[in-house]
Amino acid sequence: MPSDCISYQKSGYFSKLIVDYLNQDANLQSLYHRFPTVENFEQQILEKRDSFDLTHRNVLVSVLKKQYDKSAVSALTQQNIEALSQPNTFTVTTGHQLNLFTGPLYFLYKIISTINLTRELKEKYPTYHFIPIYWMATEDHDFEEINYFSFKGKKIRWNKESKGPVGRLSTEGLDKVLDALKLELGTGNNATSIKKSFQDAYLNHDNLTDSTRYLANMLFGDYGIVILDADNADLKREFIPFIKDELLHQTSNKSVLETAQKLKEYTIQVNPREINLFYLEDNLRERIILEGGTYKINNTSIAFTRAEIIALLESHPEKFSPNVIMRPLYQEVVLPNLCYVGGGGEISYWLELKSYFDAVNITFPILLLRNSVLLVTEKQYDKAEKLDLTWEDLFAGQEDLVNKKVKVFSEFPINFSEQKYFLKKQFEDLHRIANQTDNSFLGAVNAQESKQLKGLEHLEKRLLKAQKRKHSSELQRITDLQNELFPNHGLQERTANFSEYYIEYGIGLIKRLTDELQPLDKNFSIVKL
Repeated sequence: MPSDCISYQKSGYFSKLIVDYLNQDANLQSLYHRFPTVENFEQQILEKRDSFDLTHRNVLVSVLKKQYDKSAVSALTQQNIEALSQPNTFTVTTGHQLNLFTGPLYFLYKIISTINLTRELKEKYPTYHFIPIYWMATEDHDFEEINYFSFKGKKIRWNKESKGPVGRLSTEGLDKVLDALKLELGTGNNATSIKKSFQDAYLNHDNLTDSTRYLANMLFGDYGIVILDADNADLKREFIPFIKDELLHQTSNKSVLETAQKLKEYTIQVNPREINLFYLEDNLRERIILEGGTYKINNTSIAFTRAEIIALLESHPEKFSPNVIMRPLYQEVVLPNLCYVGGGGEISYWLELKSYFDAVNITFPILLLRNSVLLVTEKQYDKAEKLDLTWEDLFAGQEDLVNKKVKVFSEFPINFSEQKYFLKKQFEDLHRIANQTDNSFLGAVNAQESKQLKGLEHLEKRLLKAQKRKHSSELQRITDLQNELFPNHGLQERTANFSEYYIEYGIGLIKRLTDELQPLDKNFSIVKL
């Protein structure tokens, strides 16, 4: 049985920026407020407590009660919503797109990381309350990113046209998606449960927001998750001063561009627009562009003067939608939030934003990389043990893994380093002689040395290839296992849907993950099912 673990830094699946962040590289420390340790939350709590207005709490609780008005609410979630009105209550937040049927597995890991962090904080700071929030990305309009999910390698897609915010999208046509899913699921109690969950979520609700809320509540309601749809006029009214600042002064653009200079050695995750806002209607989400003093809505004939757009903002703030640069600020303005839990890409763009938060005087949250998980069945675990594979082996690139294992299997070294060393020593004498003659002879010696070294390297590769053929059956078992755990040579959590595992393990899958995941741990979680 493999007994080692692997850190995020050594897994090979995180960018240099995230690795440096996890290592608390000195060059990045100006780009975040506090590093995610349980001790650092004490000062974060005090700072947020002193800066977060009670009126924001009252608006938040009122909005949540309305949004949950037609939903079955667990006792713990209800208790958590009520607690948000109190000054000693704080949130830990994760956000995610409205992926069809949750999308990839990491949707679960984000929410469980968030839930488990609130539990850990409660244990450390018992006089406070900590509420897990799932912020639904209802205003996104990238429908092609969310309109499918994978079941055992097969994509099940929702074929539909979409132009506006996905949360307002009608669920019409999802009965055909359920029909396609039924063909894959087979029979059994868990298969029946999955079919019912899909039907109850998507066929019994009119829009994607309500469908996603139902599904997330079904999976995590008993753990107290509070699900928020921020596509809301009352919440956006709280955000008016920041929208106005963006329209008139473009503070975000200036601040983020300055930060981008500090990140020039990394791949920049997002680039700011001049105005980082969209104009929003049911079937429209388009950028607001400032041209010659006129505010134009991209790809439309809609335009406003300065006075007109400010008047629209005051009367209809719901028509303004923050983009990826401003959405984090919106979140921190309307929530008593301490920490954002996100994936590597999300943490990367949050690291571009601290100077913007400083400029508008809003507390920057602690940034926590969500748990990443590799689910391993008992059968796969046993295979890894029999094949004498470590997790470091399995996370390696396949070519590197095969080359490493064939050298282990081989009865003799597949390495001509010793022969290369002796060859170079022999040519040292020839070089001494050549240096006493002319350049033409020295060139011939150099060419011959290069030719013979390349010959040895070629023989080394031929030997490796021959040994691969000899041990092909063992190597095939190794690569088959790695391909099962890392589909298409990528992370399982980024392709597989929870239903693949739910059909085998039922609702116990959620409990097992909740019991296993430790959000402040920096190791890739290997969960044996």
